[in-house]
Formats: sequence, C-alpha cells, structure tokens
Amino acid sequence: MRFSEAKGRQVVSTSSAVAVGRVDVFVVDPATSMVVAMRLKKTANGDTLMWRDVTAFGVDAVTVSGDDKITVASGDVVALSGKDHQVVGKRVLSTAGDELGEVTDVEFDPDSGAVTSLVLDNGDVAGSRLVAVGSYAVVVSAD
Repeated sequence: MRFSEAKGRQVVSTSSAVAVGRVDVFVVDPATSMVVAMRLKKTANGDTLMWRDVTAFGVDAVTVSGDDKITVASGDVVALSGKDHQVVGKRVLSTAGDELGEVTDVEFDPDSGAVTSLVLDNGDVAGSRLVAVGSYAVVVSAD
C-alpha cells in the first residue's frame, strides 16, 4: 500500500463503530524503516495514533479498539514529526553522495508498518536502505 492511497482513510473504533479520525500524515522512524504513528485530523481528543494501537489497516478503513487510542503526540513521535521529517517530496541521496531522485510516494506493509520501498520519480529504492530523513534530504545506504 502507498501513503498516497492511505491518506484520508477513516479511522474507526471497533468498540463504538464511530469514525474517530482520518489519516493525514505518516510518521516514519528511519532507524527501523517503520511507520511508528499516524497524525490524524478530524479527531475529538488528540492528533496521533501509534502504529502499535492499530487493530487493522484495511482497504476501506483503519480500525482501533477504541477512541482512547487517539492521543496527543509526545516523545519520539514529536521528534520524528513535522515538515523536516516528512519523506515524500524530498531529494534522495545515497551515503556515497549520489543523488538518486525525489521521493514521490512511499510503499508500506499495512500489516506491519514496514516501509517496503521509497517510490522515486525515476524508480524505486528498497525501504530497508533508509538511513535518515532530514530537512535537506532522505539518505539511503549506497548499493
């Protein structure tokens, strides 16, 4: 699944059958190449859903056990959030100093949250190569 396909997806509580938010931004930890959280919009209580609290990430909706899983971002999520840490739209540099292109999308495993590939304007790079994300670029390991 791609970030662009999942953005805007409803988050539904399985205990109340009520929409508790909508996926807006994915928070990626480059050290693990994993989605660790999602920033949400249209929520009542917070703005963040931790990946570990997702019951399922389906084609039509993301499910959580209850609206109490929607929290205010803290700790590492805050550090990994924000424009400087967003992957999409950044240039990609290898650790060898070569520019590989620009990230147009990200593919991830909806079951585990693992980043499987960075979709570039001129090809793909395996998500396992992700090293760092910063204000200037995304850095991936050289081949």
